[in-house]
Amino acid sequence: MSKIIASAAIRGAYKLVEKAEKKYREAAGRFGPKKEVGFPNTAYYLPIIYGITGIPVKTVADMETVLKECRSLLPPFVKEDHPLPYLAPALDAGMAALFAEEIIEAVRYLEQPDFYTKGEDPAEGKIWLGAADDVIMRKRGVEFVDGTAPGFAAIAGAAPDPKTAAKIAQELQEKNLYVFMCAEHNGKRFSEQLAEAGVQVGWPTRLVPFGPEISAAVFAIGFATRAAMSFGGVKPGEYRKILIYNKDRIFAFVLALGYVSEEWYATAAGAINWGFPTIADTPIPQVLPTGICTYEHVVSNVPLDQIVAKAIEVRGLKVTQAEVPIPVAYGPAFEGERVRKEDLYAEARGGVTTVCEWVTSGAMDEIEDGKIEVIGPDLDAIPAGSQFSMAVVAEVAGRKMQEDFEPILERQIHHLTNYAQGIMHIGQRDIAWLRVGKAAKEKGFMLKHIGSILHAKFHQDFGRIFDKVQVKIYTDEKKVKEIIGQAREVYKKRDARIEGMTDETTEVYYSCTLCQSFAPSHVCMVSPERTGLCGAYNWMDCKASNEINPTGPNQPVEKGETLDAKFGQWKGVNEFVQKASRGKIDHYNFYSVVNDPMTTCGCCECICVILPMCNGVMTVNREFDGMTPCGMKFTTLAGTIGGGLQTAGFVGHSKYNICQRKFITGDGGIKRIVWMPKMLKEEIRERLIKRGEEAGMPDLIDRIADETIGTTEEAILPFLQEKKHPALEMDALI
Repeated sequence: MSKIIASAAIRGAYKLVEKAEKKYREAAGRFGPKKEVGFPNTAYYLPIIYGITGIPVKTVADMETVLKECRSLLPPFVKEDHPLPYLAPALDAGMAALFAEEIIEAVRYLEQPDFYTKGEDPAEGKIWLGAADDVIMRKRGVEFVDGTAPGFAAIAGAAPDPKTAAKIAQELQEKNLYVFMCAEHNGKRFSEQLAEAGVQVGWPTRLVPFGPEISAAVFAIGFATRAAMSFGGVKPGEYRKILIYNKDRIFAFVLALGYVSEEWYATAAGAINWGFPTIADTPIPQVLPTGICTYEHVVSNVPLDQIVAKAIEVRGLKVTQAEVPIPVAYGPAFEGERVRKEDLYAEARGGVTTVCEWVTSGAMDEIEDGKIEVIGPDLDAIPAGSQFSMAVVAEVAGRKMQEDFEPILERQIHHLTNYAQGIMHIGQRDIAWLRVGKAAKEKGFMLKHIGSILHAKFHQDFGRIFDKVQVKIYTDEKKVKEIIGQAREVYKKRDARIEGMTDETTEVYYSCTLCQSFAPSHVCMVSPERTGLCGAYNWMDCKASNEINPTGPNQPVEKGETLDAKFGQWKGVNEFVQKASRGKIDHYNFYSVVNDPMTTCGCCECICVILPMCNGVMTVNREFDGMTPCGMKFTTLAGTIGGGLQTAGFVGHSKYNICQRKFITGDGGIKRIVWMPKMLKEEIRERLIKRGEEAGMPDLIDRIADETIGTTEEAILPFLQEKKHPALEMDALI
């Protein structure tokens, strides 16, 4: 390793450790040693320190132990004639630097509790988001699991100007990467340059402004560290496993834009421990041999118009992009972009205007592949600021195409349309809402380009199940009303068909091992009456996925002999689970939270937990960040049972699964639910009322407590008694 880099990294680490020690002393004096510390709403304390050392920093006093560890890691300064290799001491110094920076940022949360917005988006006048909480981490972590986000770029410093910054950011977004930003160069910061250029920043657009100083880099590396513990089942303190996991699974790199200070060198040395290389635009010394990182460790003097491509090459990242012939940038990174009222050119809004989206199949000789028609005015004939009616009809044909696949394709219209920069899409079916921004219109975007998107992406993602697709986009009001009448009849038939499927009458279930890249022992099994716990896959989705990719994560499983009808256990399923989990799990039950429940990974939408005092269960969704009657928040629950664990009394599940007929029927079913957050109750209200009626209790929803009643078993029990909740009269749960 370069002596210049090693010496600078070690000097930078000393500076950061000294700063952390000073911050610790100030915090101890001002707040006292027992003052609680930590990043908001996470079960992982200060995640780098917790993951690497196993030390949970809960109070100011706990920082002292970590700072002593930092001192022990700091090597001697590099001398002119040094007999030792430089790499190992520099990596130790880098680790000490990251520990110190986490302490610095933790003290900042104490001293300036409102400095960071603690959400997904910047607030008015506050751009810095700070550490991602566990809700954000799990929500975004799914994208690293399914490959939607192949990795992330951590940018330190600033580009020469806002225009260049926007160009680099867009190039990274088009490659579906997250962009984590911190630090400044010559008084400028990359994230502020993006805001100046009118680029939306925040988690939804994958452009995340963590903080203004280099110490905020720990939020990016902490995110990667939590991924190993949350999704990979790695335990705190298993530092070698965490570092190897990140090198092999989290494809990240550092872009150093501008002057590299000693503190930057130290932070970059810390990132190398995780297998994350640094690519710089300045002529700093290089570290080219392969070792800790997949390829080179430090590559410098890279022109800004080549830096993204070089970084991807050095990290060994494989990025695939579909060629979509439209005049705006395209990729999943733009899905979270919002078109605000002041940026709006025109919109089609279901509920206000007549809108629908419909995928239907036809005969091969009736459909012309690639044909795109706009029946009615396109955007060039629609006045600015208008609201218009629209029906998008995609007609597909193929020898393998089945009627059951139509809603699967239809559901993709939302995501695929949203991937276009400057276009916002919400909802589906007859409540879809499309907004086209002024900037997209100025670049030449037309409604016909929706057809171009669907033709290109349907073929790329679903080409195995059909051969042709043509798209008709109706904006003529009379025609739109005619189409929506036809579509609604089809929607009704589909719902009846899916709801009519049962586990008993279905002999083939489907596996989903998509999350095994993060949770190696987790095997999700999807049946008609038990959707995937992430909420993204139902039985029909898995069937379509298997048709598209026969060797992929969704495999057909003959359920075989019924071993336990009450709890939901089958011989064929057990055999598959044992094999797919590599012997870690030999059986589980579909319909129970008490007895050998299904494994849970970090992607679950909800977690169900038994409440013994109430003789029932609670369920909590990941968006709810408050305390629950089981004594744990969602983040703590997910950290406890995630990673592919099978935990009696706890099970992950989807929101939709709550109102499926087989939900925990082995333990008494839906009548066992005694508590759920109010937001979840409202979200599933209609289906919950219907299920209550089917269970002979139409007012069940009103007998279920929420946080307005209480967040402890003792607090909600009187309410349940007053309402005569059925769980209180049922057989003992345990």
